Amino acid sequence: MDVCVIGGNRHFGRRLVAELRDAGAAVTVLNRGSAPTPPGVTHLRADRDDEAALRTALAGRRFDAVVDQVCYTPVQAAAAARVFADLTPRYLLTSTVEVYAHLGRPGGPPLAEAALDLSAEAVDLRLPWTDRGFRDDHYAEGKRQAEALLSRQASFDVVTVRTAHVLGGADFTGRLAHYVERIGAGLPVAVHPAPQPASFVHAPEIARFLAWAALADFTGPVNAASEGGVDVRQLCEVVGQVVGTEAELTVGGAGEPLSPFSFDRCYAMDTGRSAHQGFRFSPVSDWLPQAVKEARA
Repeated sequence: MDVCVIGGNRHFGRRLVAELRDAGAAVTVLNRGSAPTPPGVTHLRADRDDEAALRTALAGRRFDAVVDQVCYTPVQAAAAARVFADLTPRYLLTSTVEVYAHLGRPGGPPLAEAALDLSAEAVDLRLPWTDRGFRDDHYAEGKRQAEALLSRQASFDVVTVRTAHVLGGADFTGRLAHYVERIGAGLPVAVHPAPQPASFVHAPEIARFLAWAALADFTGPVNAASEGGVDVRQLCEVVGQVVGTEAELTVGGAGEPLSPFSFDRCYAMDTGRSAHQGFRFSPVSDWLPQAVKEARA
């Protein structure tokens, strides 16, 4: 089994590469080479935003599956659809729970894959997607449009893994550290008046899931999250237990900055499809205290 991982240099992407390699796959990593690749892995150097460089780097190669860790815009998705058209039968896009950001509601049920209708999602390649600030400010929209474009235009089978908020290992967002630092220092944490549950996933487990999904045969969108939604009050309770300080919560007002995992709408995902396909995620309670310890360290 030959698998190409686009990106794979940072965060849980390195775990994904190791998972695929250890499962017996021949792994090729395609990126700009900003960090060394793991042993036993082939490295191709190219900027994924340079379509000509991608074609040059990939010349003469074919893969059983491609895992794209760094596709954030429909422009990047369109280039991937062209470049990989004859190079692979299966393409896995690492997407995000943020694609549901506009759909959640207070007291609503966990969001299933069908809640997002990609056939109704507008795709606009003329927006300034190459501008880093614009892309960051429109992260959820960029991912939705990337999913929509691939689902409509790609000649290969497409899987979109909608990943929950990833915790554990290197806390690359700093969001969990926000709680560890404030609660440990006895500082208040600002939350919504009625915080809603969100979905989380442990870094090692999302790497295992992506490796498993790359080698599976289902297609379409799939949610990837640990069992059990957690709201910010429950998160703060776990952090307080680990750091030995009871969390002080304050209700934020209109226009005030709130802590990063406080949400005013249900942000949890339904993982029935992944279970039906054969992968069951662990309960969030199994690993969250350890993730807090890692963030504290």
